[in-house]
Amino acid sequence: MTTRTTETPPAEESLRAPLSPEFLERDDAFTPPAALMALAEQSPVVRATLPGGDPFWLVSGYEEARAVLVDPRFSADRFQYHPRFKELPEQLREQLRDDKARAGSFINMDPPEHNRYRKLLTGQFTLRRMRQLTTRIEEIVTERLDAMLAKGNTADLVTEFAIPVPTLVMCELLGVRYEDREEFQRSTAALLQMNVPVKEALANLQAQRAFMQRLIADKRENPTDDMISGLIHHAGADPALTEDELINIANLLLVAGHETTANMLGLGTFVLLRRPDQLAALRDNPSRIDDAVEELLRYLSIVHVGIFRFAKEDLELGGDHLPVGSTVVISLVAANRDKQHWPDPDVLDVTRVRNPHLAFGHGVHQCLGQQLARVEMRVGYSELLRRLPNLRLAVPPEEVPLRTDMITYGVHALPVVWDAP
Repeated sequence: MTTRTTETPPAEESLRAPLSPEFLERDDAFTPPAALMALAEQSPVVRATLPGGDPFWLVSGYEEARAVLVDPRFSADRFQYHPRFKELPEQLREQLRDDKARAGSFINMDPPEHNRYRKLLTGQFTLRRMRQLTTRIEEIVTERLDAMLAKGNTADLVTEFAIPVPTLVMCELLGVRYEDREEFQRSTAALLQMNVPVKEALANLQAQRAFMQRLIADKRENPTDDMISGLIHHAGADPALTEDELINIANLLLVAGHETTANMLGLGTFVLLRRPDQLAALRDNPSRIDDAVEELLRYLSIVHVGIFRFAKEDLELGGDHLPVGSTVVISLVAANRDKQHWPDPDVLDVTRVRNPHLAFGHGVHQCLGQQLARVEMRVGYSELLRRLPNLRLAVPPEEVPLRTDMITYGVHALPVVWDAP
């Protein structure tokens, strides 16, 4: 695993609230970190320590995680409630509080402020648009597989399929011009890196903002049938969204809708290739694909750093007293393998009867685009298995580079080979 090599002041480190390396270190690609699961075995809520020395409370139980995610006493806004914020340099505090950087960033907001943005965005995920995107997803997947087959019988599935598919889908959703997609991929990848200090992360954010600023200016002058145009010209937006709000909303949609799906396509294919019985079950009965998608979402839980919340007041959690500002980490990896909720949770079973999981979160911040992501995975996995006969790894599994240095877990590359016609 790649570990942090840069020096970051304790206050900055704590504010970003990364977990200690042992909570992310895995013995293999699909086994959750031993240190994380050891804590989960102790209790569904347990106290631990962040790298900067501050305590945090790890929530690993499924029911406990759901309860925290809907509890209004916990905030998603670390810049308002985190006690370490005041220890940062004044200039950095001003940057983090900057209205330009925070306007529209509803993922870090609480109700009622959060509700305004959520309502506007929910209205953009119309049934008509989802149907149009489903048709386009099928075309994109077909085009990518055609291109792979035209080159021969081997490919890096990440660069030639897992990344391009959601990239093109997000281009359709947001109206990003095709000639700009390479810059979009590059800036988005930089934005999601965890092993950089806060100042560099802010620079990456500014680069992404500049990209979005150009996109929004284009949509003001040349509106099309896309989500950004819809938000700009939405008659119900009162007041109308500002440029800063639009930039940050677009960035959130890109990060949430592109990186997560790309990693699920790559890592999901990797785990199926490492589980021949599960792969065979899908090949023999393609109608299982919807159940398989839900099981892969549960089993892989690619948001491996968890979801962070902050106590807005003194409260009790799991029998412990939490002072205001306390950090709580909801581990989706552990909660989605809670033995109290699933039989044999450490086993991937694509025939498992569906049971609600937390891969898309829960509560007011639950992923808006989850249905779109499901369509991309359903079509992507189905067509990969249908059109690439005897799909298999082209390298030993231990040579597949794991994506442990990013917010979302996955693989950086997945060399595969299939039988030539």
